[in-house]
Amino acid sequence: MKVAPVVDGGRPACGSLHARGLLQHPPAGRGYAEWADISTKPEISIIIPLFNKGPYIQRALQSIVDQTFQDFEVIVVDGGSTDNGQDKVKEFGDPRIWFVRQQGTGVSAARNQGVGISRGDLITFLDADDEWMPHHLETILMLQKEFPDAGAYTTAYKIQKVSGRLRWAKYRAIPPAPWKGLIPNYFKSATLGEYPVWTSVVCIPKEIFIEMGGFPEDAWFGEDADLFGKIALKYPIAFSWYMGAIYHWEAANRICGRQLPLAPEPFVKTAIRSIESGGVPGEMLNDVKEYVMKKEIARAARCLVAGEAGEAARILEACRTNYLRRRRLILRTMAAMPSPLFQVGLRLRELIDIYI
Repeated sequence: MKVAPVVDGGRPACGSLHARGLLQHPPAGRGYAEWADISTKPEISIIIPLFNKGPYIQRALQSIVDQTFQDFEVIVVDGGSTDNGQDKVKEFGDPRIWFVRQQGTGVSAARNQGVGISRGDLITFLDADDEWMPHHLETILMLQKEFPDAGAYTTAYKIQKVSGRLRWAKYRAIPPAPWKGLIPNYFKSATLGEYPVWTSVVCIPKEIFIEMGGFPEDAWFGEDADLFGKIALKYPIAFSWYMGAIYHWEAANRICGRQLPLAPEPFVKTAIRSIESGGVPGEMLNDVKEYVMKKEIARAARCLVAGEAGEAARILEACRTNYLRRRRLILRTMAAMPSPLFQVGLRLRELIDIYI
């Protein structure tokens, strides 16, 4: 079996994409003729950021190789792993898999770098600890052919909890299965439920990814929601109820296990700028504002977890929402609780959500 070429380098570190100089260049160590040969250009490029995910990367790669659609390349961008993740990639033995060293820092820089050296016109992402179902790419291509003017394409996903229980993401304001089509109201759906678009199931045309500036590299939390929100402000998003991936909450070393920031998420700033400049269509305006309120209410919850009850109360006082009034009221009540009692209640809620 031919071992996949493993190379150091890639393009120099830079910002997100075309506007900041991220042009396509072949990874160092791979022949330019091979990279540039149009006859070898894949239809889809798959970007995997890798950092100390050795126990999971083989499962992710196997789920790609098992796809019913096979015209793809995989670009694994390693951010300085100290485990055996690189060896797992090398051992996989598929020449469509490219391995490059990350030049910047953070998952956004890794994804942007991968896009910068990709050759496909369609870009997909898979986190190293998640996995696809066999018809994911086939379903994405069907959506792309049926809805060529969409700005992004996504299948549905399920969440694997620490207990081992597998559940559907909590979709709202989307027609019931087996519907497929353009999401009627992305921001309403994202406000009332879990995100209808998630990084490991989304496919974005490269030209739109470049237009939006890629993932923001100055944030490590909410960077994906910022990109998807920017796309949804300008383009429809196509959705299929085919269960395309499993989001593994039980995997160790997930970003979501870190101390979360107390500053506003990137899309809050994006939305405010867009509203002030008149860039939000009138029919979207109320739902975009509600989505911002959801993110601010979530920030208030993070402040409570961090012991910043006063800041949480200030954020909640400023929130004006019709969709999430109950959630806001609950958090305002919790902010008034003595800290020890609140922390016990919060911990119980976390344990129930993660393990049950």
